[in-house]
Amino acid sequence: MSTGTNRSKYTNDFVPIKAITNGIIICDNNEKVTGVKIFPRNIFILEPDLQNMIITNLKNVYNMIDYEFWIVVADRPVDITSYLSRLQLLYNSETNPVKRKLILDDINKANMFTTTMNVVDTEYYLLFKEKDMDKIQKKIRNIVQAFASAGLNVTQTSNDDLRIILDNFLNGGMTTSFGAVMS
Repeated sequence: MSTGTNRSKYTNDFVPIKAITNGIIICDNNEKVTGVKIFPRNIFILEPDLQNMIITNLKNVYNMIDYEFWIVVADRPVDITSYLSRLQLLYNSETNPVKRKLILDDINKANMFTTTMNVVDTEYYLLFKEKDMDKIQKKIRNIVQAFASAGLNVTQTSNDDLRIILDNFLNGGMTTSFGAVMS
């Protein structure tokens, strides 16, 4: 018995996204999803008073936001082949045996990471939805200023950031790669 609805087997047919442009996801209902990428900072290497100040400032940042928002954590694959190449060049040019051993240890550790697991960089985002572009820009400015006062750097999300977030969400963290279909 047919329900009269045509179900597609393609993800892009049921995800309500028209486009990703200028760091904004434009949904089918014209709502826009955007936000900021929060650059991590290891506060645990700081003095306890400074740690507490940053934590208090972060509480203030989150408490000042008076609209719905999401904190999203996404893993982005990292290609360390250029890093390995630079280490190999450094190793080849180094004559001091102690330094050569240290460089070789780094090369072996990097090779272990690439062979036993995926190398990823964990990224943090604060996202919100809004229809009005003026309100979006105002929210972005306020968020950037608030995080700066808390001692953290943020930038507006890029198209690539948003694609990584969607890829993580839709594919369970597994990166997709599409090639040409040959017959």
